[in-house]
Amino acid sequence: MPIVNIDWLESRTVEQKQELAQRITDAIVEVTGCQPAAVTIIYTDHPGRDIAKAGKLLGK
Repeated sequence: MPIVNIDWLESRTVEQKQELAQRITDAIVEVTGCQPAAVTIIYTDHPGRDIAKAGKLLGK
């Protein structure tokens, strides 16, 4: 069972998450031949104040 974890900054809409989930699922099914029901996608939204890049917090 393929499991895809996506960590990103919060702010994506439910519609964006749904479209991305469908596209990722379609790609995995096409490449691996598994059934769509076998694909699990986990989104983890993080506030910018919890992520730093190049030594700087992305949000305050």
